[in-house]
Amino acid sequence: MLDSLADPQSLMPTLFIGHGAPLYTLDENPYSLAWRKIAAQIPKPKAIVCISAHWLTKGTQVMAMQNPRTIHDFGRMDDRLFQIQYAAAGNPELAQEIIQKVQKAHIEEDHHWGFDHGTWTVLRWMYPKADIPIIQISLDYKKDLQYHYDLAKELAFLRKQGVLIVGSGNIVHNLRSLKFPENSTYDWAIEFDQISKELIENRNHQALIQYEKLGEAARLSIPTPDHYLPLLYILGLQTEKEKATFPIEGISYGSTSMRSVLIESF
Repeated sequence: MLDSLADPQSLMPTLFIGHGAPLYTLDENPYSLAWRKIAAQIPKPKAIVCISAHWLTKGTQVMAMQNPRTIHDFGRMDDRLFQIQYAAAGNPELAQEIIQKVQKAHIEEDHHWGFDHGTWTVLRWMYPKADIPIIQISLDYKKDLQYHYDLAKELAFLRKQGVLIVGSGNIVHNLRSLKFPENSTYDWAIEFDQISKELIENRNHQALIQYEKLGEAARLSIPTPDHYLPLLYILGLQTEKEKATFPIEGISYGSTSMRSVLIESF
C-alpha cells in the first residue's frame, strides 16, 4: 500500500496514450519522443496502473505478481522487438488494495499475465530506467462501455497516492484498413478523430460512451471496442477542476489515431 500525498487535494495526472504499432518503440520518432516528453512534464509517479487494449478477459483481473514478464504479443515484425525486456517490478500490495477498495466490480488476482505491448512499448520511453512499479488491470470484454467508465471512478483514490493511471489503446483503430507506406489517411479516420477531440474538450463523455450513435465514421473507426475502452477509463477519472489536453496528435498508417489525452488540474 502506498502512502498518500501530503496534500489530500493533489491529484496525479492521468493519461491516455495512443500506442500504435509496436515498431514505434524501436527508434526515436515523433511519437516515442513525445512519450518521453510527457513523462518529463508530469510528476514522477510512485507506481503506475495501466489499462491496456491488449489484455481482454472474462471478468476483471489485476496483476499481482512481484516480477511480471515482458510479453511479445504480436506477429513477426522486427527481430529487435523480441529482444526487449522491460524489467519493471510489479506491486502485489497495490493490487490487493485495488481488490479491497473497488466495490462495484469483483476483481481477481492474476499471476500469469505480464507487460503486454500496450504497456511496455510506451513506458520504456516514458520511464527507461524501469524503476517504477507497474501493474495492469484487464478489460472485461463481456461488459458494456458504461461499466468500464464507472469502474474507472472507483480507481480515483489511486491518484491521491501518486499513482499514474494510464490507458493505452487507440481512439481510431481499424487494422483491416491500414495503409503501407504511411502516405495517405482515410477521411473517416480524420473525421472521427476530430469528433472525439471536440467531445473530450466539451466533456461530453456520454456521447463517447455511446459512440455507435456518432455515425459511419465512428463505426469504421471502432470495428471492435478493445482499443477504445482504455480511453473511457481516463475520461471517467476526470474531475470538474481538470482539463484535457492533447500532447500527441496524428493518424498512423491511414487508420490508427495516435491521439493522446492528458487529464490534469488547471
